[in-house]
Amino acid sequence: MYYSLDKIELHKAEPIILGIESSCDETAAAVIKGRRILSDEIASSAKVQAQFGGVVPEIASRAHTDAVAEVVERAVKNAGITYEDIDAVAVTYGAGLLGALLVGVSFAKAFAYALKKPLIAVNHIRGHLAAAYLDEPSLEAPFVTLLASGGHTAILYAKSDAEFEILGATLDDAAGEAFDKVARVLGLSYPGGPNIEREANSGTANIPMPKMLKGGGGYNFSYSGLKTAVINYCHTKEQKNEPYSKADVAASFQAAAVDVLVEKTVQAAKEKGVRVVTAGGGVAANGYLRSSLAKACEENGLRLVLPEKRYCTDNAAMIASEGLVQYRLGNFAEMDLTAKASIPLAATLETVQSRAAKKAEQR
Repeated sequence: MYYSLDKIELHKAEPIILGIESSCDETAAAVIKGRRILSDEIASSAKVQAQFGGVVPEIASRAHTDAVAEVVERAVKNAGITYEDIDAVAVTYGAGLLGALLVGVSFAKAFAYALKKPLIAVNHIRGHLAAAYLDEPSLEAPFVTLLASGGHTAILYAKSDAEFEILGATLDDAAGEAFDKVARVLGLSYPGGPNIEREANSGTANIPMPKMLKGGGGYNFSYSGLKTAVINYCHTKEQKNEPYSKADVAASFQAAAVDVLVEKTVQAAKEKGVRVVTAGGGVAANGYLRSSLAKACEENGLRLVLPEKRYCTDNAAMIASEGLVQYRLGNFAEMDLTAKASIPLAATLETVQSRAAKKAEQR
């Protein structure tokens, strides 16, 4: 083992965690002390990706390779600490673009090995959940979380820091994916989410959208039909040479996509008897969702913990935050850690401690 478990202070009040994120087009590094952010650095290739209408995996991987060392160095320097002050290195190992993930994981493993610091493997989705802890350090489970990103859409019940239950999830497309594809149909540039919101601000939600998302089906979602409805509406208008308002289409789509998220999140919180609701993922940066969720929570006597917009989209501070959770649980990874493009939402990584326990049982 490249470090000693015996030397790790799991009960240290405010361990210093370095977080590294490279799952898509953001190369990010952040340092937290306890739940306080000391630094947060990002190098984005989004402008380059926009030229191609979306993320090109090879270009993203090369950008990460060029940026990761400098971004980590900046994060440590701006945190006002030295490398030796770091208590653990947390890195996103999935889910995401495999090549992009491999850059971050490879760097984190080498960095941790050189400094003899423990390595923590972070599920990107759990990182989005942990962003709420940065907004409100005193936050404690139980609470209900709305997760809405480009790859996942789900409502989760956090029983404790270590355990959560999936109450419902998308049956097909994720909300963020639907935003991006509708933006492309409307001729809006990448990234689609912010541009849909910007367009919708000057429109009216007056175009009928599928009701399949409303009510019923427990807490599950389906965005495929909604996305198809928008595509068919626009194509039909264009084929008939009939004018239509892109702003109204954007506003109508946004309302249909978001209202169901808010409705079912509040419903889940009431059913579980919790008083706190949180949200995470890139779609949680959408202004319409944020205001709608805030209003619904206030009307139903629920407290909303909503991270700043920058901590809803991909960032390393949330990875460090989830790293802190795993650090306190004693869940560390070995040097054979590898990146995974896809991870089940509730996946549990085999850790150093779990392996040690298995070996002890075998003896």
